[in-house]
Amino acid sequence: MNAGPRLTLLLLALGVIAPTGCVLWFMKAAVTAQSEATKESVAEAYRGQLRFLRDRVDSYWRDRAASLDRYADFARSVKSGMADSFVFPNYPASEPASIGDSSANRSDWRAAVAAEDSGNAQAAISAWAMVAKSAADPSIAARAAQARIRWLVRTDKEAAIRAIGEYFDHGAIAKAADPQGRLIGADEQLLALHLMQPGYARRGRVLRRLVGMLNDYSGARMPAAQRLFLMDEVRAIAPGAALPTYDAERLAAQFLEAGDSHTSAAGLQPTRVPELWELASKSRRVTALYRTSTVLAAISTVLDEGAKGVRFVATPPDTRTVGETMPAGPMLPGWQLSVSIVDPKFLEEVESGRMASYLWAGYLVIGMMLITGLFAGQSFRKQMRLARLRTDLVAAVSHELKTPLSSMLLLVDSLLADTDFDAKKTRDYLQLMSAENMRLTRLVENFLTFSRIERNRQRFEFQRVKPEDVVASAAGIMRERFQGTACDFDVNVETDLPAIHADPDALLTALVNLLDNAYKYTPAEKRIRLRAYGRNGLVVFAVEDNGIGIAAREQKRIFRRFYQVDARLARETGGCGLGLSIVESIVRAHGGSVRVASRPGSGSTFSVCLPRRTSPEKAAA
Repeated sequence: MNAGPRLTLLLLALGVIAPTGCVLWFMKAAVTAQSEATKESVAEAYRGQLRFLRDRVDSYWRDRAASLDRYADFARSVKSGMADSFVFPNYPASEPASIGDSSANRSDWRAAVAAEDSGNAQAAISAWAMVAKSAADPSIAARAAQARIRWLVRTDKEAAIRAIGEYFDHGAIAKAADPQGRLIGADEQLLALHLMQPGYARRGRVLRRLVGMLNDYSGARMPAAQRLFLMDEVRAIAPGAALPTYDAERLAAQFLEAGDSHTSAAGLQPTRVPELWELASKSRRVTALYRTSTVLAAISTVLDEGAKGVRFVATPPDTRTVGETMPAGPMLPGWQLSVSIVDPKFLEEVESGRMASYLWAGYLVIGMMLITGLFAGQSFRKQMRLARLRTDLVAAVSHELKTPLSSMLLLVDSLLADTDFDAKKTRDYLQLMSAENMRLTRLVENFLTFSRIERNRQRFEFQRVKPEDVVASAAGIMRERFQGTACDFDVNVETDLPAIHADPDALLTALVNLLDNAYKYTPAEKRIRLRAYGRNGLVVFAVEDNGIGIAAREQKRIFRRFYQVDARLARETGGCGLGLSIVESIVRAHGGSVRVASRPGSGSTFSVCLPRRTSPEKAAA
């Protein structure tokens, strides 16, 4: 290809690539702008959603604060799950008032104290037993029983355990309290547990009784400090004991120990206990306590109603936020609500709908340009190929026609130069001119056949043909040429070959071209064989010679148009490189194939293989 066609192809490529690049750039800019616009519109939509959720969160906590006044019992309030813990005016915010002590006015009490002061254990045990038995006041009786058990622990632990069961398993004194309001029976049950070794028969029953007393918030109420102390002791003895209010008791105790309550302020307020918040009821009588995790979990139940692909989050005061934020409302002072996109695919789905028109328009334009460029390139290549073929054909025709015409002109001039015509010389010259004329005729036929094939104008007329007839016709044409030369021409046709559907003239042309090549490329003594036989469902026409042969690397190229293995030899023999190309085109149109078996110096065998039962439609395809 010279510089002109290369420059034309380069300009054509630039004419396609440059507009395509511009379209891609504009598409990228449009997509980027649309993406930003989509993000902004999505952010604005969720800002509105955020405001809606803020109002819901504020209303949620306002309703919760208003509902606190309905709660009055610590245990039931904790079990309701409304808060992690509660503080009521009577529990556990204040200890019960001290109970009056009238024991000092009893003579038997003073006697028991004196016996205790004397250090006589048996006397003290007996004296306290009499007080416990005779006292009508359950508190005095319980305190006396407690003193007796204290002395029994020193002398006989088993007796102490029995005494605890006798006095505090049931009856009035089991629920009696000391002057400070502490439940004496609960302390004694804990003492029994400490006295009992693991595996003690009654130990499980005593533990269940004490746990029941700790979980009982009705009747004679146990002070919060005593209850929490006993719960700690029970958890140490039996870690799996069921104490559902333990965490709430511990949390309330921490809150009360820290002090500085904000019950006068509305909304969720921080306490001095880290990660603990308080919410006062509308009447300021009840204070609900919340851990930070509980607050976040409660808010999330409201925020989870947000949209797909985004996350609404509540953050405590002084916590870093991400995305769009706004205050959580008056009931959560200092808290922030934020929204962020957590699923990029979600935003891509939103963007894809809006950008589809841009992309489809861009792809359509690019596709049209690429298709146009492809057609233009193919058309240009086709024109270049046709131009090359035209040039090669003109050169081949000029050369191949010139040789026989020059030969015939020379022979005619020689005859005309003689004044007297010699009959023998004239006949020899006429025979030479006839041979050159046949050669010229074959060249012209090949050129015309090639031209029709190239322009897809070759029409085949398929009919029922006997292989032996085609072989006979080809042999008859070539025998005239082979006569008078040292050529051993042998024809062999297998009997009973089936008829085939073929164009007899085209098939004859193919065989004549193969025989002509065998003749031309076999120097010296020539041995040429034409055979027809059946094999593996095929009818095979084979032309075998003892010529120069073909190298293996050349065997795939010899069927290309105008290709010649040895240009010098082709010029000597009058070849133009079209014969085998024409043969392959004819055989392919018949649904068959051409094979070559050859070695340099050992001759060649060309085999035309056609199906035995090739229909006209199938062959024409």
